[in-house]
Amino acid sequence: MAVSARPANDVIDPATVEQVDMRGDAPVRAGTYAYEGPDTVTAWHAHDLHQIEYALHGFVEVETAAARYLLPPQQAMWIPAGRVHRTTLKGVRSVSVFFDPVMFPRAPAEARVLAAAPVVREMILYGARWPIARPRSDPTADAYFEALAALVADWLDHEAPLCVPNSDDPYVAAAAAYVNEHLDVRSMATVCEAIGVSERTLRRRCVAATGLTWRRFLVEHRMLRAMALLSSGHRTVLDVALAVGFESASAFSRAFRQQFGESPTGYRRRVLASAP
Repeated sequence: MAVSARPANDVIDPATVEQVDMRGDAPVRAGTYAYEGPDTVTAWHAHDLHQIEYALHGFVEVETAAARYLLPPQQAMWIPAGRVHRTTLKGVRSVSVFFDPVMFPRAPAEARVLAAAPVVREMILYGARWPIARPRSDPTADAYFEALAALVADWLDHEAPLCVPNSDDPYVAAAAAYVNEHLDVRSMATVCEAIGVSERTLRRRCVAATGLTWRRFLVEHRMLRAMALLSSGHRTVLDVALAVGFESASAFSRAFRQQFGESPTGYRRRVLASAP
């Protein structure tokens, strides 16, 4: 599946990307970092360690040069060491596990959202007792994170379809940025007028850059934002449907079920019931 492309004027400059050393001088191979704070958008950065981030509450968007990923509650995300990214946090409580790259000899090079297996979820939460910045490790922590790394390595084969491709095409990137801010837009002509391109050109370049028709491109943006809104629990299904551009709750429910295999009501009930 393919969420939105970077605006054309938002180019990653490798010389300005912060390389974050998660351990400092601590002689540990793995550990956790818990976050609960204000809504924020980070600068472009990369970590020196592999990261698995698990969202307990709220939702996270992670953007790389290749794609934008949605991390709703009760899902986890893999961000490999060295992968330049930026993160949007909204109402988030999360726990991340950081691993030394030597613990994953065949790690995927690109980020991905993972279907959260219950055992891995519980291990991530339990691992919060061993922060990545702790001054020393111990045999129990080492054994625990080795076991978790083995499970995650197997888990990486089970990717959840919660991203859409980014594009270097300036028109497609501008259209994606506009759509992200105006998900209730009904007319392609409105988007084209806003970014200064013809409908014919945008249709052609959208397919060439993303492999998606314009209609599919728009629907997938809407579906991921709908998932984030539903997980907050503050809006009705009709409110969410209208917010992301559907004319009725029934049309939205059909599209959501087709995309994710469950109804919007069922998804929201499941996520909110499992929230800690």
